[in-house]
Amino acid sequence: MAEPRLRRDAERNRQRLLDAGRELFAARGIDATLNDVARHAGVGVGTAYRRFANKEELIDAIYEQQVTEIEEILRDALIEPDAWRGLVAYLECALKLQAGDRAMAQILSGRRVASEQYDWSRDRLAPLVNALVERAREQGVVRPDLTGTDLILVEIGLTAIATFVCDGAGSIDRDDIGELYRRYLGIFLDGLRPDTPSPLPIAALTTDEAHAVLRQRD
Repeated sequence: MAEPRLRRDAERNRQRLLDAGRELFAARGIDATLNDVARHAGVGVGTAYRRFANKEELIDAIYEQQVTEIEEILRDALIEPDAWRGLVAYLECALKLQAGDRAMAQILSGRRVASEQYDWSRDRLAPLVNALVERAREQGVVRPDLTGTDLILVEIGLTAIATFVCDGAGSIDRDDIGELYRRYLGIFLDGLRPDTPSPLPIAALTTDEAHAVLRQRD
């Protein structure tokens, strides 16, 4: 009986570290240390290092959780019969997650993730993002030159806006300051409409080009 109990204790401690890591990284970004995470989880530093060899291993495990959450949002969006509503729902849900979790925004934009992990996430998410955009083009609800990489790069830009504003908003007395990114999402969504769009001056990145850019982030 001792061995199964030890395995249960080990898994429970691993989950506590994952939960604490997500909570701490969400508030402070991924510069927090594994020692910080252990203290936040209420476990010993030795226990933390038995579950995760280093902080990068913990980040990889958190990244897998984040990718799964984004994948679920994308699959729900693709179930929506109205392609425009599905696309908007995806952006709103994904951005809400990333704007409230600075580590998630940093990790999903390619920072501090092993190249193999980023390749794995690209293979899971890129086809779904591309399918979401392709369906919207087929239904005629977005401009005909919109691509999946446009969505990804705009998400990165909007989460950067959210982080930038929140970091400098200490003296601003507004309850909605953490949601300012939604204003720019609204502007972007208006720009997606197919009604007499202005020609874009440069081609979008291909999926492979976007992946190459994000994969090289430190």
